[in-house]
This record gives sequence, structure tokens and C-alpha cells, in this order.
Amino acid sequence: MVDAKPTKTKTTKKAAPKKVAATTPAAPVSGTEEAKTRFNAALDEARAGAAALKDEASNRAVAYREQAKSKSDDWAGEAKVRAGDLAVEAKSKASDGIASIGKVVSENAGVIDEKLGEKYGDYARSASRKLQETSAKLDNKSVEELGEDAREAVRKSPGMAVGIAAVVGFMVARLFSRN
Repeated sequence: MVDAKPTKTKTTKKAAPKKVAATTPAAPVSGTEEAKTRFNAALDEARAGAAALKDEASNRAVAYREQAKSKSDDWAGEAKVRAGDLAVEAKSKASDGIASIGKVVSENAGVIDEKLGEKYGDYARSASRKLQETSAKLDNKSVEELGEDAREAVRKSPGMAVGIAAVVGFMVARLFSRN
């Protein structure tokens, strides 16, 4: 028997193919790999779009916030002016009301003299003078001075302030409950 040795043939290894840049056509890719590549590209594009939308939303939010702040500052200024005008008007009406009550009491002092006696008529005249003086003081003071006087009165006797506020609140509630 003849021993035949298999002859070894020398094989040369070919170098592994270099990765081809995305711009040149790649070697044939299977359908799954192509789908993955497209899916990843779509994800990257979606992420970029979401980042752009986030930036745009952030910029718009800043613009809207500044616009709202500007408008709120304008409205606050207008409200302060309007509140000041209403306070001056209310002060004037209160002063006129107090003066008219004093005048009515003064005019009826004679009737009180006749029906109840001169002593009670003098009380009415005294109350009328006090009402007239209060009306004059109210006319001469500004709204700011009246506010400061009210704060000082609350500091001096907070119990009385709470009581007065409760009575006024009750009267206002009764006034609106009838309507």
C-alpha cells in the first residue's frame, strides 16, 4: 500500500473587509439588518426632532412668561389706580353721608326738645356737631392717612377692631342676603 500523504496546500488568508463609509454602497445586508439600520436612523431623527421641539417650546414658554408678566404688571398698575379712585370716591360718599346724617339730627333737635325734653335735644345737637366734625376730618384726610389711622387703631385695640369687623360683616351679609 502506498501511503499517500495529503499534501497541504498553503492557503493565504484574505484580509477582513474594511468597513465601508455610509456614503458608499455597503456589501449586501440582510433584510433584518437593513430594517434595524433604518429603524435606528428613524430613532435618531425622532430624537433630533424632539430636541428641536423641546427647544422651541422652551423659547415660547419664556416668551409667554415675559408677556404674561408684562401684562400682569400693567393690570396691577391699572388696578391700583382704579382702587385709589374708588377709595377716594368712597371717602367722599362716606363724608357726605355722615354730614347729611348730622344735618338731619340737627334739624330734628327741636322736635326732640318738645317730645323728650331739652336735655335730649342737647344730646342730639352734640351728636350733630360730632358728626359734622367727623365729616370735615374725613374730607381733610387723604386715603393713605385714613389707612394709617385704621392700622394704628387696630394696633391699639385689636379686640375692638375684630368686633367692628364682625358687625360690619354681619350688616353686609344681611344687606346681600335680602337681595
